[in-house]
Amino acid sequence: MAARILFSAPEDHWALWRPHLLAAFAAEGLDVDLTDDPAGAWTFDYVIYRPGGPVRDFTDFSRLKAVLSLWAGVERIVGDPTLTVPLCRMVDEGLTRGMAEWVAGHVLRYHLGMDAHIVGQDGVWRNGVVPPLAPDRTVGILGLGEMGRAAAAMLQALGFDVRGWSRRDKPLPGLETFSGEDGLEAVLRAAEILVTLLPATPATEGLLDARRLAMLPAGARLINPGRGTLVDDAALLEALDSGRLAHATLDVFRTEPLPAEHPFWGHPRVTVTPHIAAETRPETASEAIARNVRRCENGEALTHVVDRTAGY
Repeated sequence: MAARILFSAPEDHWALWRPHLLAAFAAEGLDVDLTDDPAGAWTFDYVIYRPGGPVRDFTDFSRLKAVLSLWAGVERIVGDPTLTVPLCRMVDEGLTRGMAEWVAGHVLRYHLGMDAHIVGQDGVWRNGVVPPLAPDRTVGILGLGEMGRAAAAMLQALGFDVRGWSRRDKPLPGLETFSGEDGLEAVLRAAEILVTLLPATPATEGLLDARRLAMLPAGARLINPGRGTLVDDAALLEALDSGRLAHATLDVFRTEPLPAEHPFWGHPRVTVTPHIAAETRPETASEAIARNVRRCENGEALTHVVDRTAGY
């Protein structure tokens, strides 16, 4: 019998995703009945999920085996009391590499001082500022999951002195890693450029508050493509206004879309990007979903199952 799979995402996603999903399921040798019509909830084996789709309540999905998220972040579904089956977050090559490339691009932009020429062109010839070479620039990465590790590896390949931090000890070959409160302080005090790639959980809410932002070296830069809740907005604005932090590039926010009246938009030391650091690409993400369905149908363990107590 074909596995029944519901694609629950905003309406305009269906035409884009359907051919890639069908091709990926076929490549895995799966016989599936894939639809975006949620009627007959009790007949579905799997739900492919993105916020904004028709599914708001999983109570009637009595035969469900798993929910497969199209997003790496699951904070908008992980606390749903009606969801009692395994929830799998999206981990795929396209998403991970996309984030690593975005991070590397903005680290290089800061490292080389490119903004001075891109936005500061005024007819005056200035060529006296020589940046250090990458080995002499320390980049801190908070969060050593799939994306954090990929970003760290790409930056190391460029020669940067990279130091990584995670809440729990996570030794990684070839990378200097830290954990716990003391480790966080050590990374912050060294990081000329800080990248945040932590999930949104109660434990990471407001992690970069005024006290911790003050630990960064004077003139440090912040890059946040992780989650908007990681940073205390008021504390960040104060650090930027005082000149203690030189600049912040922010891709994620507490409210999205970022309201037009928010001070980040017009701040001369803030670059806003509209949550574009890591997009889920249907070509590669469909393959990740199909592999997980095939594993489950064959009695194997699902991959990237969310720990409900940790929130990711």
